[in-house]
Amino acid sequence: MMLKEYRICMPLTVEEYRIGQLYMIAKHSHEQSQRGEGVEVIKNEPCQHPDYGEGQYTEKRIYLSSRLPNWMQALIPNVFYITEKAWNFYPFTITEYTCSFLPRFSIHIETRYENNNGSSENSLGLPSEDISLREVDFIDIAYDPLVEKHYKEEEDCTKFKSKKTNRGPLQKGWRENTQPIMCSYKATRVKFEVWGLQSRVEAFSHKAIRDILQVGHRQAFAWIDEWIDMKIEDIRSYEVDMHKKTNQKVTARSNSVD
Repeated sequence: MMLKEYRICMPLTVEEYRIGQLYMIAKHSHEQSQRGEGVEVIKNEPCQHPDYGEGQYTEKRIYLSSRLPNWMQALIPNVFYITEKAWNFYPFTITEYTCSFLPRFSIHIETRYENNNGSSENSLGLPSEDISLREVDFIDIAYDPLVEKHYKEEEDCTKFKSKKTNRGPLQKGWRENTQPIMCSYKATRVKFEVWGLQSRVEAFSHKAIRDILQVGHRQAFAWIDEWIDMKIEDIRSYEVDMHKKTNQKVTARSNSVD
């Protein structure tokens, strides 16, 4: 099992990010759902936790066979999906991913959001044995190299300037001198217990996770003028509307799986 802790800073407060993240996920899922592939929302409902209190539970199916590399497509059926289960007790969340036909594959992510620039040594309270194994990876939404197919000039954080908040563009070294600033700490465990393929699949999965986090957080900031005036009630209504539209794009694929 590979353990990485991703740290992603944003020029936002933790409370602002709560809205921005939900908006980004709903809009991004809708944009990426095309030709019968994408994200189908199964559940989106309140939940309770004995330690974290009230939260929101979501369950999604992610259909993406054609988006995998050729060597992995050769190992899997033409039609499959990944199940995402998420428990959001903001500012702490738990997310789990399992595969429809690979019971030995799983991803477990624990996330905590703090108003700092990634300086907390152990935000998630990991035990000492995990601290000794983890690899900390800072993701810079502005200056880390981006896969070319994901680049959009209007989402380039080195060029984008918010009209409503006057934030941006982000200059080199922005994490050290930007206010407000917050950080998303993500302890990410990838497990694939198949001899001969474990290292390759786990490494590929972490690369895919990093790419998704980089693109999504760039978008959350670049779309700030679309969501900054929203309240939590507004974003829940927006989620419901976008989920309906998104599900329409993947109904044919999900029905064929069931």
